[in-house]
Amino acid sequence: MGKHLNHILILADLEGSSACWSYAASSFLTDEWARACLGMSQDVGSVVAALLDAGVETVTVKDFHRTAYNLFAELIDARARIVSGYRRGPVPGIGNPATAQAVMFLGMHAASGSNGFLAHTLTSRIARLTLNDRYLAEVELFAASLASRGIRPIFFSGCPVACEQATAAIENMDCFPIDKSCGPESFDAGVWRFALAQAAVKALSNQDAKPYQPVGPFEARATLREGKAAAVRLARRWHFELTGEHIRLRAGTMDQLYRSLIKLCYLTPLTAKILPLALMAFNLRGRLGIMWARRRLHQLGGFS
Repeated sequence: MGKHLNHILILADLEGSSACWSYAASSFLTDEWARACLGMSQDVGSVVAALLDAGVETVTVKDFHRTAYNLFAELIDARARIVSGYRRGPVPGIGNPATAQAVMFLGMHAASGSNGFLAHTLTSRIARLTLNDRYLAEVELFAASLASRGIRPIFFSGCPVACEQATAAIENMDCFPIDKSCGPESFDAGVWRFALAQAAVKALSNQDAKPYQPVGPFEARATLREGKAAAVRLARRWHFELTGEHIRLRAGTMDQLYRSLIKLCYLTPLTAKILPLALMAFNLRGRLGIMWARRRLHQLGGFS
């Protein structure tokens, strides 16, 4: 089944994983987060093992939540390459996807302003983000950033709202939802995880999904949770257009829009100038965080 796809790239997030059930679990340096990292690692590990068993030769896993250090590599098949931390490029955040032919999105969430589980786009500072008058989810930005390299988005997993948004925007992408409406008490993570892995293997046969290259121009509008004063400050910082309380971003391609949103959400003019050093410091924080999570789970008796 995997003979046509020799290299799969996995982008893994935490909100749509099997052990994240609250905002605290998606945060940093909380007990809930440590447990969510364990569940995320088990989810990814299950999918990686299934893909390798199906004949995929190379699997690269890019951790893409918050600090990008949320995975316990020892719980994932050693044949997979785990990429933690963020890279400047050539693909923003991801780095070099090398020979990857297709991408799978695991543990994703819905867009800012929508009613999905812990919905946000890039940062929770954005209360609502729309593109041409519809919600803009991260999966579109990530898939578009990989399109120039011919990488096809073939599989997506997240809450039902996230799945609906993803498949509405990206045609022919397989989807596997995680329903968190009933809470963790009635959720069987093992059963769901097995089904997730089987769905991912099935997606290897997806020949209909194409690289995501939507045609511009694009107009995005961001509304900040902090209100108009914050919007004015950020718009002036980056010379973005301001309409009322909305920051308006115009771009000819989705990739250009993504880079503008990275500035808006994460950077200042100073950090942009010293980005290599800023990334080193940020990634060090992430490495220390996952070390803390590992120790904390051992203390809680929950690491296996």
